[in-house]
Amino acid sequence: ELEENLKEKLSDKKAIILYNDDVNTFEHVITCLVLYCDHTPIQAEQCANIVHNNGKCSVKTGDLLDLIPIKSQLLMHKLNAEIE
Repeated sequence: ELEENLKEKLSDKKAIILYNDDVNTFEHVITCLVLYCDHTPIQAEQCANIVHNNGKCSVKTGDLLDLIPIKSQLLMHKLNAEIE
């Protein structure tokens, strides 16, 4: 039962939330979203604007195991991201 519960948790849809900061440029954020989250440039620009104006934005949804390496890439590029 514990194993089933764990599998259920891992298969739940999660989201990478990108948070605003005072360090990264719009261009850097957009580039990272295109490279690591499979965004189109327009989609990435819209997300960057939402992060800038609202403080955060969901930039990628999926299974936890798929999102972990993407979040790691964003963090390595100095973006502030969490999985929720």
